[in-house]
Amino acid sequence: MLKQLLFLGARRFVSGHTIEEAVVAVSRLNAEGISATLDVLGENVTDRRAAEDAVRAYLETLDWIRQERLDSGVSLKLTQMGLDIDRDYCRENMVRICERAAAGGSFVRIDMEGSAYTERTLNLFYELFQKHRNVGVVIQAYLHRSPQDVRRLVELGARVRLCKGAYKEPPSMVVQSMSEVRQNFISLATILLSQGNQPAIATHDDALVSWTQGYTAEQRISKDRFEFQMLYGVRSHTQRQLAAQGNRVRVYVPFGTRWLPYFYRRMRERKENVAFVVKNAFRK
Repeated sequence: MLKQLLFLGARRFVSGHTIEEAVVAVSRLNAEGISATLDVLGENVTDRRAAEDAVRAYLETLDWIRQERLDSGVSLKLTQMGLDIDRDYCRENMVRICERAAAGGSFVRIDMEGSAYTERTLNLFYELFQKHRNVGVVIQAYLHRSPQDVRRLVELGARVRLCKGAYKEPPSMVVQSMSEVRQNFISLATILLSQGNQPAIATHDDALVSWTQGYTAEQRISKDRFEFQMLYGVRSHTQRQLAAQGNRVRVYVPFGTRWLPYFYRRMRERKENVAFVVKNAFRK
């Protein structure tokens, strides 16, 4: 009963349990001129059967994208692909997904997880990127190490999604205040927008959205050289508004049965999210 009630709240941020439900959500976004990234929810798998299930789900998702001609790529976590089981096994799973995506003209984004996985995630990405140019990665602005990571990724010509960061981290690993996080984000976005390859500015922060619009206009950076990325169910009006202004907008559309950790992170991020869930939990 409790899980059912929680899913009623999570339904704002999760498109559904099945790929069919997710396809409906993506089709609706595409009709509004908004691209998507499909995410089969799951992380930190500890046995090969669970990893194989995740790989099959992604291969099926890529087939749906191709069959339905959706404007969408996929995002995934390496721990979902077996990184905690065996690195080579994880890499083999990623190659399967990258190859299927390439066959259908799709893009694969490797999500960034907690700081314990940052180095391992980037190292495996660098290895994959040598042969699979349809794969990109995420950098979290609140980590102290991110400036050096961004510079290396820009030198490689890799496609980077920049976000603030959503994991609870040791104080030694991250900047502490929101003003510092915003400043780091702006510093990294400046590098990516001026020198990067199709960077994704992933934020719902009005100040950062406005800064991006002002900086790109001032530097005469064309709107087709970058995109805004936002989460499904968060700031939907802003997403449509940005798209109507001629910006490239992509929405991260998660689905699946393993939604609870994702939902928990959304609750931790914004008080407004908690208020929304409480307000709507018992509405008919």
